[in-house]
Parts: sequence; structure tokens; C-alpha cells
Amino acid sequence: MATDQASQGRESPAPDLVGTTKWRKLGGWPLYIQNTFLAAITLLCAAWSIDLHHIVGIPVFKEQFLALIFGLAMAAIFIGLKVNKTVTSNEVPVHDWILAILCLICGFFVVATYRDIVETIGELRPERVVLGYAAVVLVFEATRRATGWALVALGAVFIGYSALSDIAPGILNVPSTPLNRIATYLYLDNNSLFGTPLDVTTGIIVAFILFGRVLFAANGDKFLNDFALTTMGKYRGGPAKVAVVASSLFGTISGSAVSNVVMDGPITIPMMRRSGYRGHVAAAIEAVASTGGQIMPPVMGIVAFLMIDILQVSYGEVIIAALLPAVMYYLALFMQVDLEAAKQKLTGVDTSDAPSVGNILARGWIFVIPIFLLIWTLIAEGWAPGRSAMLAVGATVAVAVFNKATRPTLYQLWIAIRETGQTVLELVIITALAGMIIGAIQISTLGFNFSLLLTQMAGDSALSLLLMTAVVCIILGMGMPSGVIYLMLALLIAPALVEIGIPKMAAHLFIFYFGMLSMITPPICIATFAACAVANTDFWKTGWAGVRLGIVAYLVPFVFVFQPALIFHGTAVEVLTVAMKTGIGVGVLAVGMAGYMFRSMTLPEQAICTICGVVIMVVPFGMAFSWPLLGTAAVIMVAISVMQWRQRPLLSGQEG
Repeated sequence: MATDQASQGRESPAPDLVGTTKWRKLGGWPLYIQNTFLAAITLLCAAWSIDLHHIVGIPVFKEQFLALIFGLAMAAIFIGLKVNKTVTSNEVPVHDWILAILCLICGFFVVATYRDIVETIGELRPERVVLGYAAVVLVFEATRRATGWALVALGAVFIGYSALSDIAPGILNVPSTPLNRIATYLYLDNNSLFGTPLDVTTGIIVAFILFGRVLFAANGDKFLNDFALTTMGKYRGGPAKVAVVASSLFGTISGSAVSNVVMDGPITIPMMRRSGYRGHVAAAIEAVASTGGQIMPPVMGIVAFLMIDILQVSYGEVIIAALLPAVMYYLALFMQVDLEAAKQKLTGVDTSDAPSVGNILARGWIFVIPIFLLIWTLIAEGWAPGRSAMLAVGATVAVAVFNKATRPTLYQLWIAIRETGQTVLELVIITALAGMIIGAIQISTLGFNFSLLLTQMAGDSALSLLLMTAVVCIILGMGMPSGVIYLMLALLIAPALVEIGIPKMAAHLFIFYFGMLSMITPPICIATFAACAVANTDFWKTGWAGVRLGIVAYLVPFVFVFQPALIFHGTAVEVLTVAMKTGIGVGVLAVGMAGYMFRSMTLPEQAICTICGVVIMVVPFGMAFSWPLLGTAAVIMVAISVMQWRQRPLLSGQEG
């Protein structure tokens, strides 16, 4: 049956950490200890999200809570992570037990003495200096084991600059900071290790990960897959459309590009290939569709929550601003998928045995309740995101128990709790290092000086500064998590963008988009790598196909910077006209990228359509010569459309 195809092999909604070569397959009491830590991390973060400490009257500093989670997570990391992938033994060596204990000491020292730390934060006491050095080394080593050397090198550059800034050239030359002061600052200051990145992860992201896991335990993923397959599968290129719809739906929950690829790829990529899509195109479709989950409301992943904290705006403002650009992204992808199917004469899949939409909604409507509550409390009621996510968790369990097909067992709920903690481990590593990088930027004043340097280089040209920002985002983002890149560039570049008159929301969304694009931009694009591994396809072919399919994401940030009505900064009429103009441009650009309208296009026709699409999208109404440019592009596209339509009967029999 078609629905069976969509549900096979989905034992976990994310790659099991212990199933990869870098993680030990633990047993016995080491596994018991690690599972205890994982469950404690999840449950403590869930309790923190609903302010349980306030409810029961226990006074706890935020930094104490973050230090506790840091200690538990880092200890679990050294118990589970091998020194490198070549190690075959699953035994935990003595030195890793020592490192795990040292992590607990670093965390519990802050928990036990934070009141004294607050009162004497400027004192360089020996124990603080020693534990500061230890915390930096532990974070670097855990990062190396989990993600490789790239992030370690990045952290070393920023921390090294703060120690050696007195020998830097030009405007970057400022007095350096002593190493002992740096170590203590990175360890204890609330702008560093126990700052925004770790706070957002533990107080918000864990709750959303738990929501996704509980939804999976209640077979919510099967409902989303069946819905996508039944509504889209029968049309031309149906399997690819299923991939786009399913990945966007899962993306609204997970917000992680790689997790989306691993969740959906093993199902959608073979399905696309069986229907006739070329392997590298199928892999690229999945990578681009999954990456879009980071920009698709209502969840969007960690960056959206970081934006809330940095911009000091409500969650509703962020997701409303992100809505139309995300729609344009998926519109371009969906159109290219459809045109590719038409070009290759591909059909849909047999959905005759699949349940009707009515039947799917009849058994899956219960999942609408927690998602509705999540969106309602986030936008209408203005709840804290973590609290809204925990309400969605409770609502999912409450509505699922009334149906045998959706009722999770206690063991499934335990697995959801354990896998949430497991997923959090690498997030803790990444956000801990991100916090230290932010601390190094703060203590060295690099953020102000770097923004000033960029502004001087760009002169008075906003476009030059934006182009430089886009290149920096993509280069720094290669192989890096989007959250780390966003945090760095929000400090280094966003002030320069705001200084030249770009609205804050547009400036931060611009950085967000181009940081995300590193996921699908060769040569280092993690989401594409994951899709290639699933599809066993050539990386370069897949990578460039991904760039073509995701082309709108490279252009739409320039649209909302110069036409902020696209992010709802303007009157209703302005929003409507800019949205319509951008949508038309997206359609024209998709035709040019796919090389097909009513028949296959020649290279000159493709080039002309691509240029016209870019002009219609990017040129604002108020710019000099905008109307002649837009009018010329429109006339050219009408002429090409008429010519394509007239030649369609003549060439239809020759294609394929």
C-alpha cells in the first residue's frame, strides 16, 4: 500500500546518536548512568520551561540552572563519545571518566557558589581561573569529538584574538586581555558560557524537541506523511511533491535541516527515484525542502528564538515577518519540482490503496489540537515559547490516549524523553562554544570594530555591504550550525547593517537566511551531504542542483531589505502588492531555473527568463527606472509565454 511505503523504516525521527561510529554502544552501568543523565536533562529543562521552580517557591538563578545542565550534558558526552571514529572499543576509558567528573565539577561549582560569584565577579580567585581553563578545554575537546576541527578552529581564532588583539593591524588593534581574565570571563560571565545560546537551548529548544518526540511516539509523523502522500502523491512528480510537503510540515516542528533529511530522506528519495527523478535531483529536492524547515513558521528552529532574545521582540513578530519569505522559498521549490516532472514526463504514484483525506483527517485531527494550542499561545497569548511547547507536549499525550492507534506506551514516552536528552547533547556542545565565542567578541570589543571596518569598506553603498555580508555568512557558515553563525554575525555585522538604515528585523533575517544557506551551498553543505549519503549520489551534482532549487533563498533577503513590506513592514496595500510582485518573479525565476514552461527551453530562453525573474523580484517600485525595467521584463515574459504555447503542439511529440 502507498501508506505503507510512507511509514516503513521510521523507527526514530532523528538519527540515533549511539548508532553512529563516533558514539559508544554502551551497556551495563555506564548505560544506566548516561540514561539517567539524559532523562534528568530533559525533565529539568521541561520543568524550567514551565517555571516550576517559581511555582514551588525555590529560588534559582538562571546561571545555576544552566551550569547544572552543562555539567550533566558534558559528563554524558564524555561517557558516550569516542576520542575519534577509528576507536572500535565501546568501553569507557579511565581518562573519559575523569573528564566526565571534571565536567560535573565545573557545573556544580557554579551551582553551589553562584551567589558568591555574583558579589565578587571581578576577583580572579585561583579555583575560578583553574576551572575556567578546564571549562574551555573541555568544551573544545567535546566539540572536536562531536563536530570535528572546524568549530574548534573558529573558537580558537576568536579567543586568540582577545588575547593578541594588541598586535592586530589597523582598526582591529586594541589592548589585549590577560589569559587568566579571559578564562574566568568565558567560564563565569553571563554573556559567555552561561549566556543566551545555552539559555535558549535549555529553556526553549529542548521543549520543542520533546514535543516532536512525543508527537512521533503518538504516530503523528505517520499522519503527516499519509496526508502529504494522499494529497500530492497522485499528481505528476507526486513523490517529489510529497517530499516538499512532508519536509515543510516536519520542519515546522523540528527546525533542523539534517534531522529533516534523515527523517524523510530514506522514504522520499527512493520514492522519487522510482518515479523517474534522477538520483542527484531527488537528493537535492530533499536537502532543499528540509533546509527550508528552519525558515518555515511556526517553529523555525533555534535561530528564531535567538532573534527573539537579541531583538527583544515577541515570537509572533518574528514568525509573521518570516512567513512570506518562507512561502516564496517553497513556492519556487514546488514549481521547479512540478516543471522538472513535466520536462521529464514523470507521473505520480498509485494512491488507490491509500486512505482518503477524510479518513486521514478523521483519525489524525487530534494532532491539530496541540499544534493549534502551540500557535495560539505563542502568537495570540504571547506565552514564552518553552511554556507553549510544554503545553503542546501535554496536549499531545492527553488527546492521544483516547485512540488505540495513537496511544503511546510508557516505554515509548521513556524513549521520547531519552532521545530528547540525547539530541540535546550536541546542541549543548555547540551552544557552549557559541557562548564562549560571544564572550570573546564581547571582551575584545571585536563586534564594534568589525562593524566599523565593514562600513568603511562598503562606503555609502548599502548593496555593497549586503553583498559582503552575504559572502561572509556563507563562507563562515560552511560546516557550521546556523545558530552559531547567526549569533556571531548578529554581533559582528548586524550593527553595521542597522547603522546604514536597514530595519533591525530585516537585517537579522538577512543574516539568518545567508547563514542557513551554508546548509545547501557547496563546497561544505551539511544538509546536502546527508541527502547524498541517503541517495548514494555524486556530491557536486547534488550540490549544484540544490543551489538551483533553492535559488530564491539567495535573492529574497535582498527583496525584504529593500522592500520591507514583504516582512509586513508597511500598509496592507504595500504588503499585498510587494507579495504579488515577488510571487510573480518567483514563478518566472522557477521557469528559468527548470528550463521548461510549455516545452523545454533553449539556453537563451532560460537565461532571459532567469534575468526577468530576478528583475521582477528584486527591483522595488520606488527605484529610478523601476517601471521601465519591470514593464520590459513583463513584456518579454508575455512574448516567451505566447511563443512557448504556440510551439507546444509542434514539439510535444519530440520531447522526452
